[in-house]
Amino acid sequence: MNAIPKPDDHDMTPGRGSAGAREMGVSANPVNPVNPANPANSPSRAVSGVPGQRPGAAELADVQHAEVRGGEVRHGEVPGGELRAGGVIADLLEHPDPHIVAQAAAAETLLRCWVREAGQPAPADGVLRIPLPASGTALLVPVRYWSPTGWHRFGLPRLADAPDHAPPVDAITVAALLAREASTDGHEHGNGNHNGHGHVYGQGRVHGKGDRGVDGVGGVELVAGVADSLRRVTSFLSDRRTSPVDGPDLFLAAEQSLVLGHPLHPTPKSREGLSEAEARLYSPESRGSFPLHWMAVAPSVLATDSAWTERGRPVAAARLTARLAGIDVPPPDGYALLPLHPWQAREIRHRPQTAALLDSGLLADLGTHGTPWHPTSSVRTVYQTGAPAMLKLSLGLRITNSRRENLRKELHRGVEVHRLLRSGLAQQWRAVHPCFDIVRDPAWIAVDGAVGSDDGSGSSDGFGSAGGSGTSDGSGGSDGAPLPGLNVVIRHNPFSPSDDVSCVAGFVSPRPCSPARPGTAPDRPEIHGPVLRSRLAEVVTRLASRTGRPSGAVAVEWFLRYLEHVVRPVLWLDGEAGIALEAHQQNTLLLLDAEGWPAGGRYRDNQGYYFRESRRADLDARLPGIGERSDTFVRDEVTDERFAYYVAVNNVLGLIGAFGSQGLADERLLLAAFRRFLGNVASGPARLRSSLPARLLDSPVLRCKANLLTRLHGLDELVGPVDTQSVYVTIANPLHS
Repeated sequence: MNAIPKPDDHDMTPGRGSAGAREMGVSANPVNPVNPANPANSPSRAVSGVPGQRPGAAELADVQHAEVRGGEVRHGEVPGGELRAGGVIADLLEHPDPHIVAQAAAAETLLRCWVREAGQPAPADGVLRIPLPASGTALLVPVRYWSPTGWHRFGLPRLADAPDHAPPVDAITVAALLAREASTDGHEHGNGNHNGHGHVYGQGRVHGKGDRGVDGVGGVELVAGVADSLRRVTSFLSDRRTSPVDGPDLFLAAEQSLVLGHPLHPTPKSREGLSEAEARLYSPESRGSFPLHWMAVAPSVLATDSAWTERGRPVAAARLTARLAGIDVPPPDGYALLPLHPWQAREIRHRPQTAALLDSGLLADLGTHGTPWHPTSSVRTVYQTGAPAMLKLSLGLRITNSRRENLRKELHRGVEVHRLLRSGLAQQWRAVHPCFDIVRDPAWIAVDGAVGSDDGSGSSDGFGSAGGSGTSDGSGGSDGAPLPGLNVVIRHNPFSPSDDVSCVAGFVSPRPCSPARPGTAPDRPEIHGPVLRSRLAEVVTRLASRTGRPSGAVAVEWFLRYLEHVVRPVLWLDGEAGIALEAHQQNTLLLLDAEGWPAGGRYRDNQGYYFRESRRADLDARLPGIGERSDTFVRDEVTDERFAYYVAVNNVLGLIGAFGSQGLADERLLLAAFRRFLGNVASGPARLRSSLPARLLDSPVLRCKANLLTRLHGLDELVGPVDTQSVYVTIANPLHS
């Protein structure tokens, strides 16, 4: 790992030893896909283009025609496209046209969301029928693969009453049709046979802050978000197919690999307000980079806190930003350097409070300076190879559902968790799980509104030694309220360029890569250009080839090691300390050994901590006053719901779905392995105190975040109380299926 100074004195080196997972001794073949049936009687030849789409998009009309005869699927030809072996393209995600790939991926994602949130069961005949009474028709969708965990694969949908020559329904039209159904009062969608699971669309409200219910505005915003996401994915795919080879920094390459986005979010790559030129610079998927914008902050309006230490000595936040800036233009005497995202710097100057501070000289605009930084998978957190810290910047863009501006309580939370871990909790945790840790957020810097004197004479803890003592109030020299949009987290960077570490979301997501890369397409010699394949598929294929074992057996062992190295430590922290982590796939970092087996993990995100209300006294004994400014204590019932969703549904079941949908393993075997793991940690000799394992084993249903409904309700997931930030629905527990 990196030799640079750490903000703590503990060893963060990942373990490389045995995972302790036993050989399953089974041959796990991929689940056979449900055969798709063609709703039309003959391949389409008359094509009408969709207004606003680029030339060639109408080619979709001739893609994905299939006939079912004797259980075999035969795909039609693709006019104007380069055909693969036998003159067919078995999967539209392998199509040479990036726009067609993006269309197929977007439509699939929308349909997955609807199936999960409406509770539609698997169709008996291989064709999913989605009634659309508000539009007087239905969608007929060929099912390529039905996933027990929700990562279904679909062909292109068609309208039930459309003539044979009509084109398939594109993703934007799918979004409009589904939005109309969701906003229609009194209709229950799906086929009505969802056993009480899923959401009754059009009925009830969420009552979260800013919630307006599912209305026409929500539908318009959904369609706009789908269009924006579709356009960006097309661009990302096009760029990646031109330059599929990753750079030498493994952590950075992994952060840039989430090209298609969340497989169960309707607008996974929407970034409203970002121009095309800006997107190339600011998007991790396009391997963008840019110098930061810097402002100088007068001591009287500076707010900071720091628990960062080096060689046992505290380091103030302002010293850290000065070190990271590397700029030739010095700030005014006594001022601190504040990094900003260039997009945010342009936007923030128009806000009255910021403009007033600039006019008064309490803020000085220094412009863009320094070596370029790279956006990571969250877009707003930036990374620089070899730098001691990453910077989690405020960014007012609406990315998927939310505007990503840091809140002051989140800044307090990151430092608070670091101090809590240093109180002895980290030592206890490492004794049991030496290969897992939290990526620390031990310092922050921000701006408060001016109050009283503006002569710059106020004191600031950013220039003192209080930051490392745990006694700083973190308020700087100003008594003004926090200034939104100027809050910056200073995150420790524990990784060197050679560390094979990846967020799980990027690890399982298909992305264009060179067919010459080991493990990419050994069974597809006819593919000469970049192929769409996940790092997970590469690793499992390579391990199977190296060991001579079936890929399904390798996948099961790999999965068991993942549970031991990543999931068990998260459950330990909940049971022993009462801290539940929002460990979804993008917040979970996986460390691999030299062969590709799971060897450790890290959790990141100062937003995603849940301190159980029932453990308040225990946590306060560890760190007196904990939670007073961070607003981190949450009722146990809400914590249980969120913890089950993020760790079980999003993370583990999402991983199982990736294995199955990519043909790497039988999901049923992985679900059985997960059940055995949960049984051991719930009641075996290695029993953990977390309530989650027993709940997952005992409950026939699970609560699940509904990303489509959350988008339609117009909710910003970063605003308001944690229990009303997003819409949750009830789904069947696949561990009981």
